[in-house]
Amino acid sequence: MGIRIKGIGKYVPERIMTNADLEKMVETNDEWIRTRTGIHQRHIAESSTATSDLAANAAKAALADAAMDASELDMILVATVTPDHTFPSTAALIQQKIGAPKCMSFDIEAACSGLLYGLDIAHSMIFSGKHRKVLVIGAEKLSSITDYTDRSTCVLFGDGASALILEADDSIEGDFYLGGEIGADGNYGDILQVPAGGSAIPASHDSVDRHLHFIHMDGPKTFQQAVTSMTRACRKVLEKTGVSPDQIRWVIPHQANQRIISAVAERLNLSDSVYCNVARYGNTSSASIGLCLDELHHSGQLQRGDLILMTAFGGGLTWAAELIRW
Repeated sequence: MGIRIKGIGKYVPERIMTNADLEKMVETNDEWIRTRTGIHQRHIAESSTATSDLAANAAKAALADAAMDASELDMILVATVTPDHTFPSTAALIQQKIGAPKCMSFDIEAACSGLLYGLDIAHSMIFSGKHRKVLVIGAEKLSSITDYTDRSTCVLFGDGASALILEADDSIEGDFYLGGEIGADGNYGDILQVPAGGSAIPASHDSVDRHLHFIHMDGPKTFQQAVTSMTRACRKVLEKTGVSPDQIRWVIPHQANQRIISAVAERLNLSDSVYCNVARYGNTSSASIGLCLDELHHSGQLQRGDLILMTAFGGGLTWAAELIRW
């Protein structure tokens, strides 16, 4: 049995927030943002739009790319840190919005590593024989948890969704998934988090007044751990698979900011192979790698047999690296 990526889709809101727009909201400027993050603009959803709406649009695009009907899906997995509700799951809401059958549908929360966590889980489920056609989505409405009075974080984040359909195919040989290195270290859970809203700090007037329902980040520590964890994970994947850096056609890092992307690429000696779109979307968390894949795919830059190294880090601290063959 072969396993392949059958379809890819993305969706971003129409509204664009530029650095010039942010200059009117908080003490910052275009030059400061560009030189420190590489971000020029980001897409921001309307207040009436939920994460499931972004995700459903990306899912429909992936289904169209795969020439597949939603009725054929037998599993939906959604990676997000901005679910519509604590429960029900965002995956269940997407199931209804795209007209999918009553299949297994659930969310996972691994922050910016979420899409790669989801691909690993989905691949394992297909490999086991339990499922054949799985929809994996990374979707975020980060504007809903961004503090637009915090100049250190509000410049970073945007909204968007990406979707991939994995399929078992008896007519082909081989597997798109060549290897992965995935992990987490809760010792660094406090450097990137939304402190309140869960059982540890339930919502209250005090938690709202203290802005605890927004993203809090220790920038220097996050930068250090991001570069270290992604570089280490990539090296382990290459070692596991016996693939050398010069065989890699594309490197797709999580689009956190340009400085992190450049630092990881330099340490891996793969700067010439990196695909980057952070300037146009900002940090879209679990959606970011899928946005890159979608652009490469639909622009014709992916060729059959290309080796693609994907890597991410996120709050938790989580990390992941996966090597796939197109």
